[in-house]
Amino acid sequence: MKKNMGTTDKIIRLLLAALVGGLYFAGIISGVTATILGVLALVFILTSFVGFCPLYLPFGISTRKHNHDKRH
Repeated sequence: MKKNMGTTDKIIRLLLAALVGGLYFAGIISGVTATILGVLALVFILTSFVGFCPLYLPFGISTRKHNHDKRH
């Protein structure tokens, strides 16, 4: 699994997940909406920590800056 997410992409996903959590705990969202957004927030958190978004793969998208140096 080759990483395809850059730092900015990860930060945006984590901020959106935090926003969903805040909306839920503030009682602004509930029920089915909270469940759907909660699952999406968990996916955002997971993909941020892994650095890989499976939806980017079929489209060849990468937000990661590629280092031309061959060292890892």
